[in-house]
Parts: sequence; C-alpha cells; structure tokens
Amino acid sequence: MKHMPVRRWWWVAALGVAVSGCRTTGSAARDEASASATPRQEIQFDAVTVTADLELDKLNDEELFAAGTSAFAANEFQQAARYFGRLADFFPDSQHRRAALYNAGLSHQRLKEWEEAGHRFSELADPAKGQGDALDAAFRVAEVDYHLERFEQAAKALGTIAARADVPVNRRLEAQVQQGICQLESGAPETAETTLRKALSTYDALEDKGEVDDYFPAQAHFFMGELYRLHYDNVKLAPAKGVDKLSEDLNYKAELLLSAQGHYLRSIRVGNGYWATAAGAQIGAMYENLYEHMVNSPAPAELDASEAEIYRQELRKKVRVLLTKSINIYERTLETAERIGSQSTFVDRTRESLAKVKALLLADAEAEPATSAPSAPVSEPHT
Repeated sequence: MKHMPVRRWWWVAALGVAVSGCRTTGSAARDEASASATPRQEIQFDAVTVTADLELDKLNDEELFAAGTSAFAANEFQQAARYFGRLADFFPDSQHRRAALYNAGLSHQRLKEWEEAGHRFSELADPAKGQGDALDAAFRVAEVDYHLERFEQAAKALGTIAARADVPVNRRLEAQVQQGICQLESGAPETAETTLRKALSTYDALEDKGEVDDYFPAQAHFFMGELYRLHYDNVKLAPAKGVDKLSEDLNYKAELLLSAQGHYLRSIRVGNGYWATAAGAQIGAMYENLYEHMVNSPAPAELDASEAEIYRQELRKKVRVLLTKSINIYERTLETAERIGSQSTFVDRTRESLAKVKALLLADAEAEPATSAPSAPVSEPHT
C-alpha cells in the first residue's frame, strides 16, 4: 500500500511584533499623505514564545515523563506521544530525554504514524556503532522505512548492523533476516535468497540454538518458502500450447510447490508459533491454488472429444488429491494454533479456507459418476 507521508514538526518561534504600513491608492493615499505630517511612533511588544502545546506548558520534565509513561501503559498512545514529544523538544538537558525520544517514537509507531516515528527514532539511531537504545532505534528506523516502502534504505541500514562483530549473534541474525525480507520487497529475489541463506547458515552453525530467538530462523525459512512460492506463481498453465508443454509446466509448477513446502515445513519445525501457523496456512493455500489452476484450465485443443473426457477424468483424480492434502494441512495448522494459543490473520484465513476446500471436495464427490472407483489414499507430508 502506498503512503502519502506527512511529517509534522514541532516549532518554537520567538516573534517580534511591530506596526507597519502598506502602500495604497486614491483617497486612502491622500489620507496617508496628510497623516505623514504627524511624527511616526514605533510600538514594540515583548517577545512572545509560541509553544506547540499550551496545555503542557506548566509541566516539568519529570512530570511529562511520568504522564507519558502512564499514558503509554494505558495504551493511550496519542497522549503518550504528546508528553514524550514535549519533553524531548523543550528539555534538551533532561536525564529522561533519550528515553522520551525513543518512547515518543514507539507511541507514533503504535499509531502507524510512520514519519513521526522515524523523526524521533532517527535522532537516537546509530546502525554503525550504536549500542543499547541507539541500536534499538536503528532497528526501529529500518522498520519505519519498511512501512514507508523505502526498502533499499532499510536493507542498507540492516546490512550495516548484520556485519558488526560487536553485536550479539541474536541481533545480527535479526538484522540479516530482515535485510533479506527488505531485499525481496525491493524486487531483488536473488540477493534476498543469498542473504536469507547466510542467516540460516549462521543459525545452523550455532552449537547452542538457545542463543537466538526462534522467531528469526523460523521467519527466514518462511520467506525462503515465499521466494519459491513467487516462482510458482510465475509459471502459468496454458493448455493452448499443447499437451506436452502443459505437462512440462504442470510438473515444474508442482516441483516449485514442493520446494516452497519444504521451506515452510522447516519453518514449522523451528517451533515458533506465529511462523508455524503462517507457514501451514501458506502450504494449504498453495495446494488450493494449484487445484484452481487445474480445474479451471480447458482441455488442450489437440484432444478429440473422447480424449478430452479421459483428460478431465484424470484431472479430477489429481484435483481430489490436492484438495485432500490441502484439508490435511489446514487441519494440522489449526490444531497447532489451538495448542499454542496463537491468534493471527493467518489463523482466521486458515479457518475460512478449510471450510471452502471441504465444500469443494464435497461438491466434487457429489459430481463423481457412480461407477468411478475410489481414489487411492493420500500420503501426507510430515510436519
């Protein structure tokens, strides 16, 4: 989704106000001329400081920080952004300023105010040398850039972090995986695959896998699956090109599906609940998608009527296998989600897809001629 970034700035202005005249014509000009005989007087006022938020004008930095912390804890992110932003802008020497900058960025981020969040985080961020909040802020700036579709900029900052020997392996792996995702989003799948494979090699080489959060290797395997899914999507089935070409494309498409499935299954085996659910949903969706391609493709034009009927019968058998596999994957995904208490858009989508595929399988069975033999048992992929 495209964003129309609008950056809000907080201004402090000292204004000197004076009375000034303007050039006029006609009778007004004559009045001005007669008035010129009178000695001019210049009226000056004291300088006025215009603040961004008059309601907070009387609060000191301690009060602002306490109020912002309370508002954030209550999920009142708009209020939290006001308090933390006021502290950061008007109390440059406060001991709370760095924390206020970071928390203001978090508040804007929760509100999906990406430009404002980036403005706050960028003052702290140091991807090349930063530690603590400076390193955390560098990750946050990259996240902001991702949401604003500045993928190459995000990938560059994350690559800087990933190359640092002074950063713990968990954070380096996090940076490398997210760098690969940004490269994929920027339209560089080959570069993304190289980066993700490096991240997985780093993970595989660890003697103690507990050094890293399982979220990141699971995420890396998931997006390796996504790479192959994109290749799968790019293979179009065209019966008009003839039986041989259709068979070749169908076999290639099935190989890509199995390659994607392999990476999704590895993501599941890592054991992270979120990515396990997401990967299961994607496997089921790919089987469902292949079914739709096959069932909606007309018979090749070179087949006569009897050959076309045999083609459709064989196709029905393959379609039934795909539907059954999809149901098995969806059911296992939902079982996993229920076991770990996972709730996400992937879980909701899986429930909807399961109901849809079961209805398709039932409709296929009802349309089956009474003389047709039952299909062979379906072998299920191991999870």
